[in-house]
Amino acid sequence: MSDKKHTTTSGIEIKELYYVAKPMEEKPGEFPFTRGIQKDMYRGRLWTMRQYAGFSTAEESNKRYHYLLSQGTTGLSVAFDLPTQIGYDSDHEMADGEVGKVGVAIDSLKDIEILFDGIELKNITTSMTINATATILLAMYMALAKKQGADLKQISGTIQNDILKEYAARGTYIYPPKQSMRLITDIFEFCSKEVPKWNTISISGYHIREAGSTAVQELAFTLANGKTYLKAAIDKGLDINIFAKRLSFFFNCHNNFFEEIAKFRAARRMWAKITKELGATDDKAQMLRFHTQTGGSTLTAQQPLNNVIRVTNQAMAAVLGGTQSLHTNGYDEALSLPTEAAAKIALRTQQIIGFESGVTDTVDPLAGSFFVESLTDEVEAAAWLYIDKIDAMGGSVYAIESDYMQQEIAASAYQYQNEIEDGSRVSVGVNKFTQKEKGITEVFIIDDSIRKLQTQKLDKLKSERDNNAVKQALNSIGEAAKKDVNLMPLIIDAVEKYATLGEIADVLRNTFGEY
Repeated sequence: MSDKKHTTTSGIEIKELYYVAKPMEEKPGEFPFTRGIQKDMYRGRLWTMRQYAGFSTAEESNKRYHYLLSQGTTGLSVAFDLPTQIGYDSDHEMADGEVGKVGVAIDSLKDIEILFDGIELKNITTSMTINATATILLAMYMALAKKQGADLKQISGTIQNDILKEYAARGTYIYPPKQSMRLITDIFEFCSKEVPKWNTISISGYHIREAGSTAVQELAFTLANGKTYLKAAIDKGLDINIFAKRLSFFFNCHNNFFEEIAKFRAARRMWAKITKELGATDDKAQMLRFHTQTGGSTLTAQQPLNNVIRVTNQAMAAVLGGTQSLHTNGYDEALSLPTEAAAKIALRTQQIIGFESGVTDTVDPLAGSFFVESLTDEVEAAAWLYIDKIDAMGGSVYAIESDYMQQEIAASAYQYQNEIEDGSRVSVGVNKFTQKEKGITEVFIIDDSIRKLQTQKLDKLKSERDNNAVKQALNSIGEAAKKDVNLMPLIIDAVEKYATLGEIADVLRNTFGEY
């Protein structure tokens, strides 16, 4: 026997050999859903193949969306630039240097109309990675759907809307936690009545993992945040059996193949127990549905074509773990936004797994594996230890305010980087199997002139709209924000009058303050 100790990225020791797994009495589609949330899983339908895209102007992103749809993408996923994410119009001084860089610049309903030009919202599901300004972007999306003649009760998609992980790991928050939670529950309440097929929050472990957490921490902190959202909605008087059906999750998938699969299986089981304990009796309210994105932080600038193999490995783990939706990263994303060629290879990776590999022919094909079943149990047990500790603190808000989550993530990130630097963790092409190489010649660069174009569009918009009507709509939001009034109808009214994202965010800043 080897004396070398082997562990997962979360520090769970891996035995040399596994002999016994527990009897497999559980069926797919039944509580606690370890084996998947559908009885037939991918035999019935494949996961939604999303490609996360958004850059420059709405016009340029619209062209990429049409290209991806023509190549077989089955759902859109919108990336917004930093000013949009933190509530600044493109002409604001804080937006200088960032307009259109890491996503598309959206300043008003006009931009949303251009972004989805030629795309019928009733025929596509759209995921939007937006948090602090989620109310405003959802309002714009709904306003466009209405203009297209769509029935709001039939449109479907997801807003990320997960502000707790912004405080813990990502940083694109605006308002204090309490006020941010109020906006989130306003969306829960409004959409449960008016847009019942919309996923009102995608509780995100992805960014927690990108910040440096382990797989177990990603799982634990994400579910702890989800538990906080459940309790906030229950306190608002919402029925868990209704609103919990519209919650979804967003997980990362890194390189440790079996640990990632175990993480996804454990996540379903744990969420089923959490929702049941909080009063959910409907199966669909107990199900954890999730989108997966392959690990951005695992991509290397060195030997970037190696990333094709990394992404394939991660995508296969997500599928074997039972994901409902998947985005595969472009091989060049350690260098720039993905080129069209890299985006196509990323999509083809999913299509080859889905249509050629055979892994979709049976449900939960790794069930009963001595190793996978044991590892699922161990990942779950380790995650419960974290959740129990967070519960003892009073929940996620308190754990974040006390810096507990942030410190745990930082410690893991530090350890990981040390292991890369001392060579105890191998990164192919970075600290082992290195070579001198020419850089990729084609990289995707966003021109700084985008801010000027967006500013011109804003000037034109403000000269053509009814500014008195806009002022009244903004005043109404400001007054309602001081009371216990759902803000969504008022925000929809404001965007329909072409109030800008920055104008609406500023009204809420003036009332709620900034964090």
